[in-house]
Amino acid sequence: MKNSFRHFSDKVSNWTGSTAAFMLATLIVLAWLLAGPSAHYSNTWLIVITVISDVIIFLMVFLIQNTQNRDSKAIQLKLNELIVTNQKARDTFIGLENMTDTELEELDAEFKKLLATLEVTPAMHKLHKHIKAEKESRPTFKDQAEHLVDALFSPLGNHSAKNEVKK
Repeated sequence: MKNSFRHFSDKVSNWTGSTAAFMLATLIVLAWLLAGPSAHYSNTWLIVITVISDVIIFLMVFLIQNTQNRDSKAIQLKLNELIVTNQKARDTFIGLENMTDTELEELDAEFKKLLATLEVTPAMHKLHKHIKAEKESRPTFKDQAEHLVDALFSPLGNHSAKNEVKK
């Protein structure tokens, strides 16, 4: 039973992520829209698409979760294999997914302290600094809005929108 559900969820997940499934869903919605005038856009007409989509979504949640759980487990096993085969990696990290949220938060705080004491800046810290500098160099939303308003009103005359607002 377990194996047949796995096989079924794989097939359905793969098919629903395909172009053919998207096209079929689009055709169903178009057919529903085209049926609107003949149904006089009634409550029944609205309920039909709502019920169909709700049932499909309800069932898909379980199929997607099944696939996600299996993929997550496979990734954990692959990471465990890398930890076991790497001489420098600590094997104490195998099974971290079974720790409580509090234990994971404590471990995260420990790593943050460790990273703060390193003399060599890790690549991720460099990336974060680059992102922060990029954000700071960009104009603010207010500056962008003022520029847009000025650009929109400039063809109307020599007065900027700021001057109009101030008057």
